[in-house]
Amino acid sequence: MATRTSLSDDQVNNELNKMKLFITKEAEEKSKEVRVKADEEYEIEKANSVRSETSAIDAVYEQKFKKASLAQQITKSTIANKTRLKVLSEKSDVLGDIFETAQAELKKLKENKEQYLPVLEGLIEEGSLSLLEKSVTVRVLKSDVEIAKGASIKAAEKFKEATKFDIEITVDEENFLDEKQIGGVVIINPTGKIEVRNTLEARLELLQEESLPAIRLALFGPTASRKFFD
Repeated sequence: MATRTSLSDDQVNNELNKMKLFITKEAEEKSKEVRVKADEEYEIEKANSVRSETSAIDAVYEQKFKKASLAQQITKSTIANKTRLKVLSEKSDVLGDIFETAQAELKKLKENKEQYLPVLEGLIEEGSLSLLEKSVTVRVLKSDVEIAKGASIKAAEKFKEATKFDIEITVDEENFLDEKQIGGVVIINPTGKIEVRNTLEARLELLQEESLPAIRLALFGPTASRKFFD
């Protein structure tokens, strides 16, 4: 039977100190591991939080940027439309002034009998040639009845030269053009169902329709959006 050897106090203290050092070392290592793991988790959480906040900020910024861009586009479009409408209005005013001036010149022409007579002859002849009847009625302003009678004689002669047959042109002395008209004639066929409006206003309107594109081009140049020209 083995005999148990008792340890001295110094030996006991040495053993306790060894155990204490071991436990302390183990605790420090565990503490270090826990601290490293906690730091890693902190960095991961911080990165996730930063990414999340950055994404949120980016989303808010993008939304605000889109709103600002849309507002800017609306403002630019509004300004462009207002400018375009203003330019169109100015162009319309200029063209209106041109034809108002032309209308004023027609009134002056009407007042000059020597100049007005050949114009009236041409209007009557042209209207008669459009109808190609053997007789027509000419309707004019009440104040133009006498000059129209003289113009009708010349117009009938020119009509015969062009068609090789006679025409009877009668000036209507009971029905007249509206006094708002400047002058000119309305040529009516024998049945009264067909009229050729050759008033000065009608010819000016026709001229306006035909010449407006050329006048607009001469005054303002080609339109940027127009791709084809006659």
